[in-house]
Amino acid sequence: MSTYPDKKFLGVCAWLSVKFDIDVSMLRIIFVAAFILGLGSPIIIYIILALVKP
Repeated sequence: MSTYPDKKFLGVCAWLSVKFDIDVSMLRIIFVAAFILGLGSPIIIYIILALVKP
């Protein structure tokens, strides 16, 4: 079982940051900005990613 750095709610952003070698803070800012601006469906995408990640 692997652990992710800075795992918060469901660990999706931490998982993506490890997978794509991106800063976890930047991913969280992108998800929050997408939610505020209403781009796509960030909540649905987040839930799907939470179900898909190992």
